[in-house]
Amino acid sequence: MIRTVATKPYDDQKPGTSGLRKKVPVFQKENYAENFIQSIFDSLDGFKGKLLVIGGDGRYYNREVIQKAIAIAAANGFGKVMVGQGGILSTPAASHIIRKYKAFGGIILSASHNPGGPHEDFGIKYNAENGGPAPEKLTDAIFAKSKAISQYRIADIAKIDIDTIGTVDAAGMTVEVIDPVTDYAELMEELFDFNALRKLFKSGFRMAFDSMSAVTGPYGKEILENRLGAADGTCRNFHPLPDFGGHHPDPNLVHAKALYDDVMSASGPDFGAASDGDGDRNMVVGKGIFVTPSDSLAIIAANARLAPGYARGIAGIARSMPTSAAADRVAEKLGVGMYETPTGWKFFGNLLDAGKVTLCGEESFGTGSDHVREKDGLWAVLFWLNILAARGESAKDIVTKHWATYGRNYYSRHDYEEVESDKANALVDELRARLGSLPGKKVRGLTVEKADDFAYHDPVDGSVSEHQGIRILFEGGSRIVLRLSGTGTSGATLRLYVERYEPDASKHGIDTQEALADLIAAADDIAGIRSHTGRDKPSVIT
Repeated sequence: MIRTVATKPYDDQKPGTSGLRKKVPVFQKENYAENFIQSIFDSLDGFKGKLLVIGGDGRYYNREVIQKAIAIAAANGFGKVMVGQGGILSTPAASHIIRKYKAFGGIILSASHNPGGPHEDFGIKYNAENGGPAPEKLTDAIFAKSKAISQYRIADIAKIDIDTIGTVDAAGMTVEVIDPVTDYAELMEELFDFNALRKLFKSGFRMAFDSMSAVTGPYGKEILENRLGAADGTCRNFHPLPDFGGHHPDPNLVHAKALYDDVMSASGPDFGAASDGDGDRNMVVGKGIFVTPSDSLAIIAANARLAPGYARGIAGIARSMPTSAAADRVAEKLGVGMYETPTGWKFFGNLLDAGKVTLCGEESFGTGSDHVREKDGLWAVLFWLNILAARGESAKDIVTKHWATYGRNYYSRHDYEEVESDKANALVDELRARLGSLPGKKVRGLTVEKADDFAYHDPVDGSVSEHQGIRILFEGGSRIVLRLSGTGTSGATLRLYVERYEPDASKHGIDTQEALADLIAAADDIAGIRSHTGRDKPSVIT
């Protein structure tokens, strides 16, 4: 029943910040997916007879690769596989199931917020026994194995019925198809005051939750409508579709603009939220205000004790380096640790496991806590609902009062998507070479105080991660950051982050792009974004 299949290596299977992501036709190449899955197992030790969790976001090619992964897991000696019904398992739910059932690890099939379809994006990533993304040392080992692979092992088994909950045998390995929502919903009920949320909805409070035809649809439907009593229709686009309905499942002001416009309208709901392809990102919108991800992390931290699961207080906060420093001011007031890491949720894992932090966040619409080892979109939405219920105030009032207390961090991200890789790399290389000459220079009335290429020294294991983003800090606390993103599949995405701190409450009502105009212009003067990319404006402004 077990076959050893000869194969040839591919040289492009280097995992990015969240696994290996390519276009579907690439994964459909002969043995491409099989090679990578076998390379994962070849990089691991001690999994014989152990449990492996498998699931995905329901995107195109999800079902086919699940069948391959089950057969290869059986051939390599795993004792059991747990797979979400229909192949569905949100990334945070997968993390929880790995932790709850003490699995050896998990394979998550997703390209996160990227589009799905026959010619769109697909991805495979491995999560370790703590429920978090594989650390860099493991992803490096997987890449090394993928470049030298000569064979893979696969069980000749019948196609597994992943649509029926139950248990079957596959070449001596047990395959259990589970309800993808139940365990996760029970965890949320432990963390948040569901009785208070039921009262909130019963009072006439209206919200809209857009799952963007992606994985959180069944989770939102069960938790918000079935368990909390939100009105029927609260959950929108809640059926996961292989192509996400032809839309881009990225919860931001471009791709979730219809939700934003609805909440801002006079007759729209009081509160809106959206989640992405695999359920780990979130967007939060209140009547009259868009809550930036950086502010969301800070406000959740400042109000954490209002949720039962965090009533004891928080141990600390971690944020990715490009994320605004709004949470830093909360950490300072609370007297807890504040950690600045590279982009990529895997960097939070050590801090969470060591008990140094409770809350984590990224400016790219990712927020989470120590309940799992991934960012968690629906968790963040439920936390906001808990805060709204406990304080009895609108989202706009909560945000403006937070700014009055801590000051406002004007912040924006400009994405230049699908830039030719050579041009993007040239921009970064040229800027990196000039960093030493920038301090003291005046640009657009701003004086450069410091310029560096961010390096992270992990306080838990001592590892060092270099070249994690170029930082240019100006006198007075403003800054710009430039980095290339590792989450796309075509060309390169150049991200520009711009931030200005404003403590004066009388100046908190300025339009964000207006408040940052001189910094945005300075970034182009210093980095030559237009001349390198040929773009007059970014693809997306957040």
